[in-house]
Amino acid sequence: MPHDTPLEAHEHAEHAEHAQHDPFTGRVSITIAVLAVLAATAGSLETVEAGKAITLSSEAVLKQDLATDNWGFSNSKAVRKNLYVIAATEDPAKADVFNKAVAKNDQDEAKAREKAQDFEKERDALLNESRQREDRHHWLTAAATLVEVGIAISTVAIITRRRLFWYGAMALGLAGCGLLAIAYLPL
Repeated sequence: MPHDTPLEAHEHAEHAEHAQHDPFTGRVSITIAVLAVLAATAGSLETVEAGKAITLSSEAVLKQDLATDNWGFSNSKAVRKNLYVIAATEDPAKADVFNKAVAKNDQDEAKAREKAQDFEKERDALLNESRQREDRHHWLTAAATLVEVGIAISTVAIITRRRLFWYGAMALGLAGCGLLAIAYLPL
């Protein structure tokens, strides 16, 4: 979410100027500043988590490609091995040569199968971490939204001079902090 920093700085300066004349406005202005920092923090963390989720997902696709390549290689070795088995039964004179080829292809098939399974385990781990980052991103989105609504309600508190709006804004800020904390709790 893009922010107009010079405009925000001007607004904060105006709030500070009003605060010199009115303690209520000063307190609400401080609340707005604190909420703005919280919103910026949650927004930045939200962006980081979304980016990491996408990166991990892309890495998982690459691991799946490597697994698929190794499964294909394993299958080709299995077919080749079976052809050597057939050749050994058809030409007993060369059975020793064909049986060595069978053993070699059997080893290659097993190695490729093992590598494919390892890549699939890595893929699964990456996808799991990506999902966790995506979930965290959603919690942070909600946190940032609550805090930003708190900022808007704080402004309404200044305009209407009603403490109830200010209390509501602080409650939204606390709820946003709670969601921010939940986002980083171990699942």
